Amino acid sequence: MAELSISAIICTHNRDQYLGAAIDSLLAQTLGDIEIIVVDNASTDMTAEVVQQRLSDPRLRYVYEPVLGLSSARNTGAKTAKGDILAYLDDDAVASNQWLAALLKIYLNNPKVAIAGGKVTLLWPPGVSQPPLWLSQDLASGLGAYDLGSQVRYIQNPSLTPRGLNYSLRKTFLDSVGGFDLNLGRVGNNLLSNEELHMTQVAIKRGWQVMYVPDALAAHNVAPARLKPGWFLSRSWWQGVSECYREQVSGCAGISQLRWGGERLVRGVYKTVKYANKPAQRFENLTYAYGQLGYISSVLRYLVKPPAKPPSTKPNKPAKSSAA
Repeated sequence: MAELSISAIICTHNRDQYLGAAIDSLLAQTLGDIEIIVVDNASTDMTAEVVQQRLSDPRLRYVYEPVLGLSSARNTGAKTAKGDILAYLDDDAVASNQWLAALLKIYLNNPKVAIAGGKVTLLWPPGVSQPPLWLSQDLASGLGAYDLGSQVRYIQNPSLTPRGLNYSLRKTFLDSVGGFDLNLGRVGNNLLSNEELHMTQVAIKRGWQVMYVPDALAAHNVAPARLKPGWFLSRSWWQGVSECYREQVSGCAGISQLRWGGERLVRGVYKTVKYANKPAQRFENLTYAYGQLGYISSVLRYLVKPPAKPPSTKPNKPAKSSAA
């Protein structure tokens, strides 16, 4: 069995209050021969100082990336890394001490695995012991929660793809697709997403495998600002924008996107009214409907001014999406 090396990468932007714990969780890994890279993505807080305090450990490296954007930072981390496997941990997450070992084992045992990610639990902010009444279990997954059970399983449905906060790829696969798409992934305060879903679609289409690894456990800190309805509405809007772009790069751009978005908008509004007396279901469907407005607005912008070169010419059925 060929030996593989692994690099852990934290891409960070103005999260100095959480970053130290994330780095420390990587320094405490049971796997010995690892590389840890912190990519400082144009931070203006104390990020550099937080990393500096730990640079006496030879496993840790610091890289500054001035171009703002998560995908840009991830690509910089990948280019810097020496490992065969790239394991990405969010700057506000904490990895269990066997996180890297569990991920590496999957790649060692199966050369066809391109992507693997683990279970994610939530760490509520001080004074909060449970989610608010208006927050459904499905919406809570938007905070990073991810649990497909206690057994390793193949991911064949892209909507079940591993969370980006606990995420790994085989470097040869990432290189073969040209890295992360710079048009997807968070940039500053916007909440663009879907880069992992898109990557899973590409991997499966090319004959690779995507895995869920429950032992690769990480916990995600829920910032107090994310327990406000406005954050979920904003996230849903950007989710709609992201989904529109993902369809376009899959070759699905066109007037039919307006029909899809319109149908989903009507369904979301209908269910918002239907569950008027059930706070969690009502708000979940309201955010769903609001996300369709983001989707439709993005479609209209594309139709008014399409790109000079379409990203793809091959048709591909869009991922199904439905309200609760």
